[in-house]
Amino acid sequence: MQRPEIKTRANLEAAFAGESMAHAKYRYFAKIARAEGHEEVARVFEETAAQEVQHAMGHLDLLYPKAEMSTARCLQMAIEGETYEYSEMYPGFLKTAQQEGHAAAIGEIKQQIDESKEHAEIFKATLEKAAKRFAALAKVEERHANQYSAVLAKIA
Repeated sequence: MQRPEIKTRANLEAAFAGESMAHAKYRYFAKIARAEGHEEVARVFEETAAQEVQHAMGHLDLLYPKAEMSTARCLQMAIEGETYEYSEMYPGFLKTAQQEGHAAAIGEIKQQIDESKEHAEIFKATLEKAAKRFAALAKVEERHANQYSAVLAKIA
């Protein structure tokens, strides 16, 4: 699959963001509707939210073709995203919330900074653990290949 052109890529990223936001909002709206006793409305929001996730996944398939992805690449991208959140994005948001005196937002943003750091560390540890497993597997596979080559040399 071919990577989208620059403008199309930007459009797909915006569409992904919109579909992802719609999913989260509809789940939230379902929670409100259910709390008010509107079970049928809550189910409509939840069903639509599930469809929004499928739309978002379709956009991701185009943005990040599976043939170009790996678990290691996904982990690296996750580390980069979480690091950006705690080192650049949320600190800027925090400064604005502090300037505006928005106490609830300040608390929420500080919590998000801490959680983004934690997420980045979890992804880093997972990547390191996976790299060790892959290295060990490579050694096992090399040993097997050498054994098969030795047997084949005896037969030939």
